[in-house]
Amino acid sequence: MSWSEPDNDRWEEGDSEPWGPGAGWDDEPSGRWPLDWRGLYPRERWIWFEQLWSDARMLRTRYRLALRSGWWEDQVQVEALAALAAWVARYDTGEWDDPPGKLALLYDLERVAALLRDGLEPFDPDRDRAAFATYLVDIGCQPPPA
Repeated sequence: MSWSEPDNDRWEEGDSEPWGPGAGWDDEPSGRWPLDWRGLYPRERWIWFEQLWSDARMLRTRYRLALRSGWWEDQVQVEALAALAAWVARYDTGEWDDPPGKLALLYDLERVAALLRDGLEPFDPDRDRAAFATYLVDIGCQPPPA
């Protein structure tokens, strides 16, 4: 299986991929973004990372996760945060109502935290915002029009 980046950043009438390569118009929408950004169009990527930024800030505060500056550059950390955010969201929205599963999430926080410890400086949303935006542009994300 190979993946190539699309050369456009929006859909034209008749396109069959509303959520990036591989999705079809007839697919049932899940109401959620994918757990990985790589198959998304450039503007979708920006939105995906913006949501992850917001989720990372929430998870950092709520679960006292010791995130490090530059977590967005480490794909293991990006995937761990995306998965944890999706897991938490399913409980927060009531999609899942499983007390043992929620306890498993809470117990797994220590293992997830171990994936997020790589780096020297602690994550500071105010200080790190410019570096985050620069990285998104560098990997081909396209910010929304000003």
